[in-house]
Amino acid sequence: MIKCKLLALSLLVALFSCKKSEENLADKPTGWNILETPVEASLRGLSPLTGEIAWASGSNGVWLRTIDGGQTWDHGIVAGLDTVDFRSIHAFDALTAIVVSAGQPAVIYKTIDGGKSWKLKRQENEFAFLDGISFSSSTRGFVIGDPSEGKWTILQTANQGNTWYPLDSLPGAAEGEAAFAASATSLLAEGNELWLGTGGTESNLHYSKDMGASWEKFTAPVIQGESSQGIFSLTSMGNGEIVSVGGDYLNEKMKEGISGIFISSKKEWMAPQQGLGGYRSGVVYFPKQKWLIAVGPSGSDFSKDAGINWEPISAEGFHAVKMGHADGSVWASGAKGKIAKLSF
Repeated sequence: MIKCKLLALSLLVALFSCKKSEENLADKPTGWNILETPVEASLRGLSPLTGEIAWASGSNGVWLRTIDGGQTWDHGIVAGLDTVDFRSIHAFDALTAIVVSAGQPAVIYKTIDGGKSWKLKRQENEFAFLDGISFSSSTRGFVIGDPSEGKWTILQTANQGNTWYPLDSLPGAAEGEAAFAASATSLLAEGNELWLGTGGTESNLHYSKDMGASWEKFTAPVIQGESSQGIFSLTSMGNGEIVSVGGDYLNEKMKEGISGIFISSKKEWMAPQQGLGGYRSGVVYFPKQKWLIAVGPSGSDFSKDAGINWEPISAEGFHAVKMGHADGSVWASGAKGKIAKLSF
């Protein structure tokens, strides 16, 4: 088993090295360019489109949008809901976006006029808690919510969020197993595949190869057992390589058992050799530079070898990190209205 894992590690490094040699890449990020925003909300919802256009959302019902790279921002309160925490956002273009609340009321709203007005598209029951959003195409998307009656809550749309309905086949959840809304990225939709990283009493990777018609479960090699522990964020490097980050949000300095690399072709996990600098709530793969970028309240890290070794970027804290849909830009968001772009 050890020889097999070492072989898998070697193949992953070789594959990543070949990818990197194809183009002239920067050696490492130089830090974060902090942008001035007009809000003080905690921003966990983040959806950049290009280096110029990005949306964000967060506490107190706040939404923001820039169309000039962060020099100026439009902002407001979603439908007057100033007590709601909109931790999830997905933007389609400069005028159209969807926001999802965490907590009560459990609602999904959509704007088609750049945030001037928001229309309610879905409201769950008084016990629901929605944790994240992920779109696999320009029209099909999914929202993950905490379990109800032993099953995960997963909503889907096929028309850009105009209507939502539950998956017919929902994966089972252990008692005390939960998803985290720290960066709204514990659910990953890619093509026909769905990945869900969980925590709490158990930390698992739930996987569907057919848009939720059937499910498999893989125990994650991360810290778990308490409500504050587990997988908080997932990203795909392509070719079935899924990277998870997380840890314990009550112990931000803990460095052991907080990330992993799942090789879907082998259905097995690999642990990093040099790990992250502490609890991390968000992770994204940046294909342009072949980097993984991870962020958390205590700092950020990057990996240039598929998550095997991590190096610090800065001590600047963030909640979420996302890549622009249409170009090579990486954005991060955090507490007190903080938004930044990665420099390299």
